[in-house]
Amino acid sequence: MHVWMVGTMGLKSYILRRIVYMILLVFLVASVNFLLFNMMPGTTLNKYVTNLAGRGMSAERLAELEALYGFDKPLHERYVMYIINMFTWNFGYSYETKNYVQNDIMIALPNTLFLMGIAELGAMIVGILLGVIAAYKRGSSVDTLLVTTSLATYSVPVFWIGWIMLSLFCIQLDWFEVGGIEPIAWQISRPEGILSIIAGRLYMITLPAITLFIFLFGGWILLTRATVLETITEDYVTTARAKGLPERVVLFKHVLKNASLPLITSAALTFGFLISGAIITETVFSYGGMGLMVWSAISASDVPTMQAFFYVIALLVIVANFVADLLYGVIDPRIKYG
Repeated sequence: MHVWMVGTMGLKSYILRRIVYMILLVFLVASVNFLLFNMMPGTTLNKYVTNLAGRGMSAERLAELEALYGFDKPLHERYVMYIINMFTWNFGYSYETKNYVQNDIMIALPNTLFLMGIAELGAMIVGILLGVIAAYKRGSSVDTLLVTTSLATYSVPVFWIGWIMLSLFCIQLDWFEVGGIEPIAWQISRPEGILSIIAGRLYMITLPAITLFIFLFGGWILLTRATVLETITEDYVTTARAKGLPERVVLFKHVLKNASLPLITSAALTFGFLISGAIITETVFSYGGMGLMVWSAISASDVPTMQAFFYVIALLVIVANFVADLLYGVIDPRIKYG
């Protein structure tokens, strides 16, 4: 049998095992999610009613709502129905908006993913580039400046960065609006041209994206610097330099390529960290994404929305790690899937 056929069969077998593992992990996440919210004292529906009205309601009306949301059934029946609903993307009704939770999520989730994508892509590009420079100029003033800047931005809470950006550019300079994903003027007259719509969306996402970018790029500088310093002393790097290759080619084609596996691992493992930063950023700027949605749900004790939020976030993290595992073989062909 040809080698490439063995490699292909190994990859297919690995993907199949990983998919089975993902399904089991999703089942475990859904189970923990169910237990966490049902272990809280009192019925979650009664908490919502009390929080909303400031007092309880009649026993008859509460019983009707419990029947509507399934709280009148035994715990084990609710658990089975909950697992089925999670796997079929049926999150029920929101206590607060009275909409299907999955509909609310499908409106908010693209906004969050767009914010995360812009900030993370920019942080990775800038952070990796500056990390390579810091490693190449190890011990110099440039290295000291980059490391110091990285440690400063990496250690500052994202809400503090957001508050500074908000105070400076929205309140003091009045360059940007606060709140929402669209300019306030669109409530009166919405533009028709696609370029105007894109420009308006980019205008509203600028400050949240810059805030999240500042929060993230320092970590990429530090990680890239550390991995490049480990790789740059290898024998094949010395050989590449002895062949007369330009230093730029040596750094980015040989050193960075072989140092990329830890970067991929970090991108997957810190995906939850990225999501948490995006949630806080959205809350600070009242940006209409998942973060603002879950903040409203927590304030209103909207359990279906909170459960769906944690479930969807867990799915994103699981998928991100799965993609990272597959990328290992693409980046480094020496990795074999058995």
